[in-house]
Amino acid sequence: MRPFYFANLYSMKVLSSSQIREADQYTMRHEPIDSIDLMERASIACVTRLLETFPNAEHYSIYCGTGNNGGDGLAIARLLSEKNIHVNVFLVRFSQYLSADNETNFDRLKKTAVSIQEVSSIENFHPITENTVIVDALVGTGLTRPLSGLLLDVVTLINQANCKRVAIDIPSGMFCDLDNSTSLDAIFKADITLSFEVPKLNFLLPSLHPYVGEWHLLDIGLDKNFLHAQPSSYEVVDASIVSSIIKKRDAFAHKGTFGHGLIVAGSFGKMGAAVLSSFACLKAGAGLVSAFIPSCGYDILQTAIPEVMVHCSTTANELSGETDYTPYSSIGLGPGIGQAEQTKEMVAKLINHATVPIVVDADALNVLGQKKSLLSQLPKDSILTPHLKEFERLFGKTNSCFERLQLQRKEAQKLNVYILLKGKNSSIACPDGTVYFNNTGNPGMATAGSGDVLTGILTALLCQSYTSLQSCILGAHIHGLAGDIYAANSAQESLTASDLIDNLGNALNAVRTNDI
Repeated sequence: MRPFYFANLYSMKVLSSSQIREADQYTMRHEPIDSIDLMERASIACVTRLLETFPNAEHYSIYCGTGNNGGDGLAIARLLSEKNIHVNVFLVRFSQYLSADNETNFDRLKKTAVSIQEVSSIENFHPITENTVIVDALVGTGLTRPLSGLLLDVVTLINQANCKRVAIDIPSGMFCDLDNSTSLDAIFKADITLSFEVPKLNFLLPSLHPYVGEWHLLDIGLDKNFLHAQPSSYEVVDASIVSSIIKKRDAFAHKGTFGHGLIVAGSFGKMGAAVLSSFACLKAGAGLVSAFIPSCGYDILQTAIPEVMVHCSTTANELSGETDYTPYSSIGLGPGIGQAEQTKEMVAKLINHATVPIVVDADALNVLGQKKSLLSQLPKDSILTPHLKEFERLFGKTNSCFERLQLQRKEAQKLNVYILLKGKNSSIACPDGTVYFNNTGNPGMATAGSGDVLTGILTALLCQSYTSLQSCILGAHIHGLAGDIYAANSAQESLTASDLIDNLGNALNAVRTNDI
């Protein structure tokens, strides 16, 4: 099952550009290794991946800057030429001086048959040949202001080429860990980014994804102990995290061992949401599941899922009043409940009376958006699972996904809850300010009921005495992995929420056996 998972070499902390430079320096001092040899090692890793990715490529055009990122590009050109691959190099002279390692690799490259054209103005820019692989090695991770002048002109032209485009370490023009939202037109648009050791924060944000493409981390031998020791508020969930979280079931366990979850869901015409979330709660391992639903859904739920116990409100078509919340280990609230006034009152009462963490989703989030005073009354360690629009209704609009991420962190800390913002690279903001990014899932999961399934999964994990953080990390991971397992065998377009439930067992097995 390994194709379904895109983990890397170790727990993936997201480090700043300054921390990455410090890791370079530490490795050079303590291995020890000279900077030029570390650059060679990085370039060899890039060439190995390029040859794997483009086995039939016959021509590369490599655009190099004057710093160390350009030095990588010059070394890559030399190594490709040694494989008898045709390479053209364009050294873009946006600075008068070359870095020391860039100059060394420039001198080495001049001793080969590789064509080198120095570009000092856009007028002497060489036309781009079709059916070539473009490699961007113009500017690296240290950039703090948008591209301008010659660099901007070159990036604009090569972005227009009908070619495969690969960025080395980071697409030129992209900041490593600063807000890039006002300069998107000044970024190299990569199909693939070959980055070194750790992901960069902007790789994980929606507005930057079209410029990063598919990113891969390459091991270039930076000191792993140093990387692990670096503080970071951001981390990408990988195999080492999820495999350390999932529990083994005791042979003498019984249904009471795994908790009793309550799903509060459904209204007339939306009972499917209650069915999906309740069934997902069972399939994700809750020992017992009850559903609190409007009476119109009684026959539906009892027929669809006989394993679920049902409690009905006194109203037929929407939820109202309350039930006894004390028997439950966790509560999932919101799928398909609608916006009736009596339902809003029910949500407020539940939040005020609950003594266990609540998973809040869908219409319950919209109620919180209308009655924001309820946010501060949520039980500690509750989990909010908004999509982008629901997040806006809860916390207000932001000017960029970078700004939204900072707001997400701030609100999680202020409210002492976990905010799981759904989407590609779903982000989990924690009360301590840490953010975890999930890297499973695919666009086929953008379908009705997918969020209802996640609510059921999270409720089930809380039932089984996973912490709220563990539930968010493991829940988001297996939810996405179930979608990936389905998509590996069928079209993404045909994926339904029920398919996610059907593949939960496979996802859990994959995590438990580390076959991910």
